[in-house]
Formats: sequence, C-alpha cells, structure tokens
Amino acid sequence: MNKSFSIRFVSFGLLALLIGMLAGILITIQYLNPGFLKAFLPFNHLRAVHVSSVVSWIILSAVGSIYFYIEHDQNNKIFSKKLLQIHWYIYLFTGLAILWSLFSGYMGGREYLTFAPILIIPILAGWLLMSVNYFKTLLNQVKGWPVYYWMWGTGIVFMTYHLCESNFWIFSHFRHHFIRDLTVQWKSYGSFVGSWNQLVYGIAIYLMARLKGDEHIAKSKTVFFFYFLGLFNLMFGWAHHVYIVPNRPWIRMIAYAASMTEWLVLGSLILGWIRTFTKAEKQNNMLPFRFLVVTDIWIFLNVLLAIIISIPAINYYTHGTHITVAHSMGTTIGINTSILLSSIMFIVSRLDANCLRKRQKIISIGMLLFNLSLFVFLACLILAGLKKSDMMYHQEAVYFADMFKAITLYIWGFLIAGITLYISILLMTIPLFRILLRNCRS
Repeated sequence: MNKSFSIRFVSFGLLALLIGMLAGILITIQYLNPGFLKAFLPFNHLRAVHVSSVVSWIILSAVGSIYFYIEHDQNNKIFSKKLLQIHWYIYLFTGLAILWSLFSGYMGGREYLTFAPILIIPILAGWLLMSVNYFKTLLNQVKGWPVYYWMWGTGIVFMTYHLCESNFWIFSHFRHHFIRDLTVQWKSYGSFVGSWNQLVYGIAIYLMARLKGDEHIAKSKTVFFFYFLGLFNLMFGWAHHVYIVPNRPWIRMIAYAASMTEWLVLGSLILGWIRTFTKAEKQNNMLPFRFLVVTDIWIFLNVLLAIIISIPAINYYTHGTHITVAHSMGTTIGINTSILLSSIMFIVSRLDANCLRKRQKIISIGMLLFNLSLFVFLACLILAGLKKSDMMYHQEAVYFADMFKAITLYIWGFLIAGITLYISILLMTIPLFRILLRNCRS
C-alpha cells in the first residue's frame, strides 16, 4: 500500500502536465483570438493555470520519483509512512485549492506563484514533512552518499527556503520598494528553479547509475564537481534575470559566468555515459535510455540559446521577446520533462516491465513526434522574437498591433506545433498512466 503513495505523486504530476499543456494551447488560441473563452477564462487566469500546472508537474513527478527510489528501488526503510501519506493528502487538496484560486481569479499578483498567498503554507508544510522523512531515512548513510542523495537533500532544503523568500513581498519593507521587490522576486524564482534542478538533475544521475548498473558514476569527482557547480548556480546564477534592474556590476558578471556552466557539465556527463553503453544494455532499458539521449540533445541546443541571450549586449534586445519564452520552454520541456519522463518510464519498468514492453511502439512514436514538434515549436518562438526585437529597436513609432500582425504567422506555427506536441505527450503518458493507476490500487 505504501508504494502507491509515491506512485500517486507521479500520477498526479502527469495529470498536471496534461492540464498545463492544454491550458497553454488555449492561451495561444486566445492570443490569436482575444475573444475566445474570454468571458469564462480570461487570458491572465489561463496563463496562471498553465504556469502553475507545469511547475506542479516538475515538482510532483520529482518528489514521487525520489520517494520511490529511496524506499522501493534502494530498499531503504522509510522513516515514517504516515508522514509520506500526510504529504500526499496535503498536496492533493492544495493542488485542488490552487486550481480553484486561479480559475476564480483569487490570485496574489506575482509573476509565477500566482495563486492565493495563503496556499504557500501547506506547500511549505509538505516540504518540511519530506525533509524529515528524507534525512531521517538516509542520514545514517551520509558517509557514503552518492551525489544524487546530496542533490536531492540540497534541493529539498533550498526549495523550502526560496519558497519562503518568494513570498517576502507580503511584507511592506519589500512591497513598498519597487526595485527591492522586483530583485527579490526574480532572485527567489531563479533560485527556486535552481532548487528543482537539483532534484531533477539528481534523478538524471540516479538513472544513469541504475541503467548502467555502475554506482561509480554517482560517486566520481566529476559528478561532485557538477554538484557544487549546480549549488553555486542555485545561489548566484539567478542574477542574469535582473540585468535591467540597477545592481552592482560584479553581481551580473558572476551570474553570467555561472549561468554558462551547469548544463555543459550535465550534457558532458550524459554524453560520456551514453558512449559506455553496450547494445544489450540499451535494449534492456530502451525507453528510459532513449529519453536520456533526447535530454542530451536538448541540453546542447538550450546551452547555445542560453549562452547567446545571457550576453548583456544581446540580452538587451531579446529580453521580453518570444526568445526568452523559447529559452524557458526549451528548458522546461526539452530538459526537465525529458528527464522526468525517463524517470517515470524507469519506475513503470520496475512495476510492470512486460506491460511497458507491449506499449513500447506507441510510446516510441510519441517520442519521435515529441522531438519534431518541439523543434518547430521553439523555432517559431525564436523567429517571432527576432522579428519583434527588430521592430522594437530598429523601427520608429511601431504600434503593438503592427508587431502582432508581423509575427502572426509564427504564432500560428507555434500553435500547430503545440497541438502536435500535446498529442505526442498523450501518446506517451496515457499508457504510462494506466500502468501507474493499476499499481496505485494494488
């Protein structure tokens, strides 16, 4: 029965992914046709549902994966099954409350954590419960911890702190000072992303070690260098988000240097790991292996884009355009989602390998469609961003309506690619969802 709670987190995460992507499609339709569903679901409500659902997908699937790995795949005795169950019910009801908050328009007005501020309390309670369970379960093994244990522990601790920090705006000291409020808001969000990266990238390294059957992968000097680099990024890499805010130059320079490094190391780790695989090992772990290979490709492409738009002189022209959206979506979908889908496929292979093998063909078709549509999806955003930037900075007295008209064709391409991307996700997740639900009831 206890196994079902970690699976429930993962299943809930998949559901959040489908809701978030559907909301994203509706947003794009509304962007092209402002009157579409406006009376029932205004653009600002739909956008909040999209962002909150996609963030929930990352968090819930990462949390569920970690719970499953430390207890069932690693055969550790969890400190408290009761705390795990309470954590699940807290997040279940909080998730429903967040959706109610966003659909009803009762929101806090922040950029990403848009829901009613009071709901941060149960979210923090869940992280505190997980931290107790995590450290009480594994602390006696700390001397020989592989790097993924350090990454997950770090992610849990910093996630708790930066979620608190993201709500400092409720205090007048921050809320009544625009520069201070803006800086802290974007600093907390950048570090919030860095915290979930510790969880997700730790999962990637865990999968590399388990699929290869070589724990040395998770204990080498290289991966620990990557861990400390990721920790440095978590603390300082956020500042490239606030180039436009008056800050000291050294803060910007440190952030610029930090933001260029982390993905390069992760990409090189996965690439080196891929080269060591034998044909038999690939065949035995086909679907999780393929998605980690996909992750490496998207890391490479996102690193190129991140390097370009993090150069201050270029960032001046790209900030606030669709290129920034391409960067964030490329990271969220191409890297985080690929790793987490690989994780779920690994979990499903441990629950029912034969059933997963029977559905391998349809999942493989979904995987191919996923990569093709994501490439077109991001290309349309980049082209729209380049056109908008050119009109904003190289033409005089340009109206928004003129810019919108100039990029409409790219937005249509973005919409079609987004629908195709959603279909690809359905092809992959529905078979996985059925197997997970069957094991939730067992």
